Amino acid sequence: MIRPDTEREEESVRSNVFVDETSTARVAVDARGTVTQWNEGARRLLGYAPAEVVGRPAADLFAGAEPAESAARAAEEARRSPEALGRWSGTVTLLHRDGGQVDVPLLAHLRSTHPDESGTDDVEWLLVSPLSRPEPCAQDGELAQDGELIEEFFVQSPCKMAVYDTHLRLRCANGDMERLLGLVESDIRGLRLPEIVPSLEAENTERYMRLALETGVPQQLAFSLRMAGHEHELAWSLSISPLRDREDHVRGVMVATHDVTEQYTARQRLLLVNEASVHIGSTLDIGRTARELADVAVPVLADFVTVDLIPTVSDGGEPPAGPLNGRVTLRRAACSSIFEGVPESVVPVGETDVYSDYSPAAESLLTARGVVSEMTEPATNPWEIQAPERAAKAREFGFHSMMSVPLRARGTTLGVATFTRHRRPESFEQEDLLLAEEITARAAVCIDNARRFTHERETALTLQRSLLPRKLPENAAAEVAFRYLPADTRAGVGGDWFDVIPLSSSRVALVVGDVVGHGLQASATMGRLRTAVRTLADVDLPPDELLTHLDDLVNHLATEAASGQGVATTAESSGDVGATCLYAVYDPVSRHCSLARAGHPQPAVVSPDGAVEYLDLPAGPPLGLGNLPFESVEVDLAEGSILALYTNGLIESRERGIDDTLDALREALSQPTAPLEEICDNVLKALLPPHPADDVALLLARTHALDASQVVTWELTCDPTVVSRARSEASAQLAEWGLDEAVFTTELVVSELVTNAIRYAEAPIQLRLIHDRSLICEVSDGSNTAPHLRRARVFDEGGRGLLLVAQLTQSWGTRQGVGGKTIWAEQSLPVMAL
Repeated sequence: MIRPDTEREEESVRSNVFVDETSTARVAVDARGTVTQWNEGARRLLGYAPAEVVGRPAADLFAGAEPAESAARAAEEARRSPEALGRWSGTVTLLHRDGGQVDVPLLAHLRSTHPDESGTDDVEWLLVSPLSRPEPCAQDGELAQDGELIEEFFVQSPCKMAVYDTHLRLRCANGDMERLLGLVESDIRGLRLPEIVPSLEAENTERYMRLALETGVPQQLAFSLRMAGHEHELAWSLSISPLRDREDHVRGVMVATHDVTEQYTARQRLLLVNEASVHIGSTLDIGRTARELADVAVPVLADFVTVDLIPTVSDGGEPPAGPLNGRVTLRRAACSSIFEGVPESVVPVGETDVYSDYSPAAESLLTARGVVSEMTEPATNPWEIQAPERAAKAREFGFHSMMSVPLRARGTTLGVATFTRHRRPESFEQEDLLLAEEITARAAVCIDNARRFTHERETALTLQRSLLPRKLPENAAAEVAFRYLPADTRAGVGGDWFDVIPLSSSRVALVVGDVVGHGLQASATMGRLRTAVRTLADVDLPPDELLTHLDDLVNHLATEAASGQGVATTAESSGDVGATCLYAVYDPVSRHCSLARAGHPQPAVVSPDGAVEYLDLPAGPPLGLGNLPFESVEVDLAEGSILALYTNGLIESRERGIDDTLDALREALSQPTAPLEEICDNVLKALLPPHPADDVALLLARTHALDASQVVTWELTCDPTVVSRARSEASAQLAEWGLDEAVFTTELVVSELVTNAIRYAEAPIQLRLIHDRSLICEVSDGSNTAPHLRRARVFDEGGRGLLLVAQLTQSWGTRQGVGGKTIWAEQSLPVMAL
């Protein structure tokens, strides 16, 4: 018996004027044969009140045992085969309360109720029978007789049709409708549609029938439902028309049913193909693309789907040429199921497994075409030996049909997709294989695109890592820490870079840059610019001059790209070449920092007390615009200050404005005593999303200062006699520092450099010794003429001084300054002297 779910629905059913509940005898019997419900129609039929019957065996109501035994056999069959309809109909003899016997047509439906904890369904029988003589009502009287109804309306439709009266009881059905229902009209005449075909679809149809009766407006609806004599669900289109008499009064309703399964199936296949084209390939991630293929196919096409790729493909590498044969090793890229957690899967995502040549997956890879397999016992026998876990899962979930379709794109095989059914009773057909091949072909192209992107991304990352410093050099000027994060988008790896370059006189250069564009070309351009910066820094150019030379280089690269010369020969590299850069030089002796930028974000300085200030540097044009000046700014940094350099990927955000981002950066940096590594992590956590849209480079430098005792300076005159005094004072200072072993070399260096300054340069002349990790000797003068190292001929009396300096010291060089130059020479010190 169909019961309303709520009291409100029950009251609605009672008050509905179209439904006459007393016109049908309705009884519910549970799986044990006990009567559980008894309606008023049953009381009118047999005379028993509900209290006299409910809880008693239903067999007590039958005059013979044969119908009950038939129903019991049907119940057992329905239990064994959940796909069976579980229905019994026929004429039975029932016992009336007064002792007499009543012959009635009986229709019994086996219904599943709520599943218990064990996962099985409780069942009960719904017994319905129209009363042999239903009491007439006003509408019935107006309906005239059935013959007139058939004559006036029934022959109007050429399809499966049935006519119901104003109480929604069946009055007549044509032969096509009888064949559809699997019942003859005499067995169901007087029953409502939910009593003939108990289902949600029947109840919904009855609601539309009431609406047609109330409004007089024809109704249309469609649904899928499995009917008697059909193995699969069929799609139905229903036309519900009110029937009117000559006075235009609604006297009933006609239901015409059309089988539209073929059109419905074709439409569903088109929807699946469209769904695949929209949802598969939303990113350039191999694993996600494989998951999208599996998710699209479940549950529309299959109950369980796996996507396995050749291991080299899943890593972004090249697939093997030609078809695969024999035992094949594949890596599980994705799987999806109608069950949460994908319990059917044996291989976890990301793991590899071997597929023997008998398996559908290996067969489809060998033949390079889709394969449909029925999971019969002979076909799965080899699994018991070579893949017992798969065999156990197949038995546990009842696999009965499988399709394996190779993932092929651009003439290469990438892997295989396997579709399995175990809950849906229908086996895969040729149309299903064609559909699977179509969506798999789309997915294969997307996976191959993702593979190519992954390969190029990994190549660009490898190139970029090889071009970026792996370990920053130690120096006395500053303690440094860095972070580099490549972009996590389909745009690919960008051209951000950073560097720390030791300079003469214990100074250090800090540089951060960003090349326009992404991919291999950006990485290659970044490598060329970083090399150029190191070369220009080695000749001790000030920041503004270095950026000017770097701007010239970018202009040359842009010219090559425009003309197709050099490395710029691909479509990707045919665009403009540009970059931004920030270059800073810090001197730990004077604590001066000189900075210049070319279109780069302004740096931040964290003072020892925790205050954060963004330096107001002239922005300068980005590199590549050409012929525009750059300007350096000098600032004094207290010892222990932190200089923060970064690329725009750190501060550009779609979620918040630039001011809010800079405030967040200021807050993350305001911890001057924390370790630099910790500050780097806090900055990235505060400012970056989980997947940055652009490359990010961050460089932090905590400044040091040399003690006054480590630096000694002498002002010298242009008199040649001061050379001897300079040697003596330098020797005495080395003795004070405990560097007696360096006295001889230092005297030669001081003598040569001071002599050259007196002979060839101009006043003022200054001698400076710096005792740091090495011993540095500097001589400054007022001339901008730089000396050149040359090899003297045999009979030359001079020209060997700088050659001796170069051979006796670790390195030497010249740097230009405001109003003069400085020649320096650096000596390595014994370990015990450091």
